Amino acid sequence: MNSQMSAVMRRRGELLARIEAQREQVAGIGARWQAPLALVDQGLAAVRFLRSHPVLVAGMVALIVVRRRGVVGLVKGGWRVWKGYRFFAALSEKLSPRN
Repeated sequence: MNSQMSAVMRRRGELLARIEAQREQVAGIGARWQAPLALVDQGLAAVRFLRSHPVLVAGMVALIVVRRRGVVGLVKGGWRVWKGYRFFAALSEKLSPRN
């Protein structure tokens, strides 16, 4: 019985040493990934903020569009979108099966 207990205790010591080595490996991996994951976390926080403030996003997009093409370009783009919508709505009505 004493030799069995000695073998079990020796095996326990080996396992504890192995566990400690694995903990150190995991800590090293965590330290390497800490900076990239923090950057990803900040990006996700920014996306969540923008998703919760759609008016802010729409304002930014409108500002970019107006600065890029001016008011006339914005009106032309809006007119094209409206005409495209009307065209596809009429086409959809023609192609839909009638009851």
